[in-house]
Amino acid sequence: MAGNHSLVIDRIIGNIEKVMIGKRDVAELSLIALLAQGHVLLEDVPGVGKTMMVRALAKSVGANFRRIQFTPDLLPSDVTGVSIYNPKELEFQFVPGPIMGNIILADEINRTSPKTQSALLEAMEESSVTIDGITHHLQKPFFVMATQNPIEYEGTYPLPEAQLDRFLLKMQMGYPTVAEEMEVLTRVQVAAPIEKLESVVTLDELLTLQYEVRQVYVDDTIKKYIVELATATREHAGIYLGVSPRGSIALMRASQSYAFIQGRDYVIPDDVQFLVKAVFAHRIILKSETKFDGISPEEIINRIVGEVSVPVQRLVK
Repeated sequence: MAGNHSLVIDRIIGNIEKVMIGKRDVAELSLIALLAQGHVLLEDVPGVGKTMMVRALAKSVGANFRRIQFTPDLLPSDVTGVSIYNPKELEFQFVPGPIMGNIILADEINRTSPKTQSALLEAMEESSVTIDGITHHLQKPFFVMATQNPIEYEGTYPLPEAQLDRFLLKMQMGYPTVAEEMEVLTRVQVAAPIEKLESVVTLDELLTLQYEVRQVYVDDTIKKYIVELATATREHAGIYLGVSPRGSIALMRASQSYAFIQGRDYVIPDDVQFLVKAVFAHRIILKSETKFDGISPEEIINRIVGEVSVPVQRLVK
């Protein structure tokens, strides 16, 4: 498994890097979420390449890309689709919305109403939408990358914790270095590289990779380690609300995907530690005094990782 699939993974990430300069870590995390059949919340300022990242990922895997620009007046039917009466056929016909794609960019998700947010998040959770009592299944693979601007909060609707929990990972892109930004200018001087980007795998190959990720072995010691990390967030003095069992499942799935990308068919503690902040940080609610002290969720997770003992051998049954 390792050799063959490692080459495929390298091809996908290398293809994305033709467009995204110096963002291999973001490309890798995005691919981890896609292979784990999860979704990503990307929080960063405008103009750092969030849209380009999703487009590059979609083109690299030959996926159907859809972009939804969330605005305050967007309706749930604008996302999911609507049934329209056809007088010739004397029946209602379903007109699919932009959610009916493979890779969806939900741009500025916090700018739309909670009702419309819920329509998207329901689709993410159920992989289907129900219109007028009829269930329409979404395409496979189905992957959502939602973005939100952490700076401008006026006129926004922050995602409730229960909805944040639907995202496998939360990450930031950050500004490029001076050298990386100069390289960006050079590459886009004549034409945007994204226009020439071609797929390096087919959708069928991607579905096979997603299946293989689920087969990655997770020993009971690793499962116990994940549960102990989650339990520690529930018992920490600085945390008001800890990680739910859904968060534990998300960390296991993400760790399987990361191990797969690394060319292994088994998960090790390093995989869990590498991903725990991206998976757990947006799932916890800090106490007000913790926030007042200027302590971030990421710092709390770091402390927990340092306190929970790391498994060094397999459980003997």
